[in-house]
Amino acid sequence: MKKKLIVLGSIVLGVVLLYSFFAGKYNTMVELGTPVEKQWANVQGAYQRRADLIPNLVSTVKGYAEFEKSTLTAVTEARAKATSTNIDASKLTPETMKQFQEAQNQLSSSLSRLLVSVEQYPDLKANQNFMDLQSQLEGTENRINTERNKYNEVVNDYNIYIKRFPNNMLAGIYGMQQKTFFEAAAGSDKAPAVKF
Repeated sequence: MKKKLIVLGSIVLGVVLLYSFFAGKYNTMVELGTPVEKQWANVQGAYQRRADLIPNLVSTVKGYAEFEKSTLTAVTEARAKATSTNIDASKLTPETMKQFQEAQNQLSSSLSRLLVSVEQYPDLKANQNFMDLQSQLEGTENRINTERNKYNEVVNDYNIYIKRFPNNMLAGIYGMQQKTFFEAAAGSDKAPAVKF
């Protein structure tokens, strides 16, 4: 009878230890994965703020100058494309991330052309509304960069955890996959040439 109790106790203890091990690893993966999703929402929020500022910027520019219609059209179209490209935080694959980044890069490029073109209009540059919008846009670009950096930090923590042994095997069992980092646009390591 004593031997049966010892064997039964050992089995129960083994099951409890195994459950604790697997449940603990799974819970840690979830705890590290959830901030990735939250931070991705912050990145998207910063991009949305930029998209929300653009109509005001375009309206101010339109009201002050007979502006190059092609530049304003490019900004408006790029904004529409960028705001229509959203990624579910649980589906951050390299392909979807690339699609998102391409849309945002097109918008950034259009905005850069718009701001360079504004240099031709001294009255517009001196307009308080325009100056305020430009300042808000610069601040938003800084927020975007900050949020992208924070996103990459939480992705790094998550990816390191699920790559470690034995977590790498358990991550496969649980369906946990590596998250994609936010990468700089191709050619962004070179300073843009500003020509007037």
